[in-house]
Amino acid sequence: MEVTLADPVSSFPVYDPASGNCVGHAPAQGELEARRAIDAAAQAFDAWREIGPAARASALRSFAAGLQNEAEHLSRLISLEQGKPWRESRAEVDQGIAYLHWFAEEARRAYGDLIPDRFAGGRMHICREPVGIVAAVTPWNFPFSMPLRKIAPALAAGCPVLLKPAPETPLSALAIAVIAERTGLGSGLLTVVTGDREASAAIVGAWIVDTRVRKLSFTGSSATGRHLAELASADLKRLSLELGGNAPFLIFEDADLDHALDGLIAAKFRNAGQTCVSPNRVLVQASIYDGFVARLAERIRRLVAGPANDPMSDIGPLISAAAVEKIDRQLSDALARGARLLCGGQARGCFYQPTLVADVTPEMMIAREETFGPVVALQRFADEVEAIRIANDSCFGLAAYAFTRDADRIWRLGETLEAGMVGINQVAISTEEAPFGGIKQSGYGREGSRYGLDDYQNLKLISLGPTTVAHIREMASC
Repeated sequence: MEVTLADPVSSFPVYDPASGNCVGHAPAQGELEARRAIDAAAQAFDAWREIGPAARASALRSFAAGLQNEAEHLSRLISLEQGKPWRESRAEVDQGIAYLHWFAEEARRAYGDLIPDRFAGGRMHICREPVGIVAAVTPWNFPFSMPLRKIAPALAAGCPVLLKPAPETPLSALAIAVIAERTGLGSGLLTVVTGDREASAAIVGAWIVDTRVRKLSFTGSSATGRHLAELASADLKRLSLELGGNAPFLIFEDADLDHALDGLIAAKFRNAGQTCVSPNRVLVQASIYDGFVARLAERIRRLVAGPANDPMSDIGPLISAAAVEKIDRQLSDALARGARLLCGGQARGCFYQPTLVADVTPEMMIAREETFGPVVALQRFADEVEAIRIANDSCFGLAAYAFTRDADRIWRLGETLEAGMVGINQVAISTEEAPFGGIKQSGYGREGSRYGLDDYQNLKLISLGPTTVAHIREMASC
């Protein structure tokens, strides 16, 4: 796949966080381009909604095939602008394509309903219609799969998409748009508008104030999500908000500790801890705490932070120097309050050593705020009651995890942990088949699964009176 860099005069640079080198340029766009994108989407909307679900499904499958043909190039592009190891980038490409295949099928299953009328002879039909033009704003941590997680259900439902990728990682989104055009997706159905950090507010602001845009899907910080919700309330836009997390990870004394260790390492250090469902508060039962800490420290010390093209690298860099500074602040606060640093705690550029800090308490900054980095923060708990109390003591509610063999406890935890997604003896909770989303200040709306189409559709009631039904029957019998 050829990647044509934008003219540096009318563009902004994109940097590899591993080396700090410029790896490309993206168009420096703003409010004018955002408005033009709405115009193009408005022109495309009626034809796209009318072609029917089978044709939309076929278009999504062609789109997926085009992306699959460029999978290796796309994975390298992700690693260049985001920094994660190539094997993680390749998995991200597969995940993004999987959403297109999933929603190509769900497009054909947007069923309605028929409700018996309270009046004899009447009929009430329930049908689903596309909500309209969708604005999608995506973060830098998954620059390929996150856009497709929004694009796929929107297009399947019959909605054109306006996409604003993060300024740190716009190249993957631009590649998606190029391949969409190559595979025959019509003009105006997917428009990517890129801008630097200063222009981002103007781009999204233009979409929010335009009444033709009927839905906003945003993934990012809770503070930004609340601000966008306030702006979108002016014309009551539909919203999907996937915001911050502070996931608890509970390990009970009866757990399979080998399995728990494997799960914790996989979930915590994926993408260098820069995932919204990353375990942020690891709670270990007091009776096994010391032994578990020793085993975990040994595992973490073996992890290697390095560049994406090194097959020995387990984790890549953090996205920026600001991300490094945030972790440093959290660790300094924890150590000042009595926590113990067992390994790591140092940075080299944007590479942060895999880190383990023990004896964390709930009032520490590292336990109250999302870390978004390769740091495991361990807390003790005495029993199940205390574990649940600590786990739920957060304004966030995106994901939670627990490891136990007790069948009764499994169900209690599943029902009492306050999170939109709960993994019991399982950390792979983000798949195209499963509804992804949170509660509390982690937002609302669901992505993926059969429920993911609902956020891009309106339910409409068509109520037919008895005389109308009788007339239809009469005409049908002629």
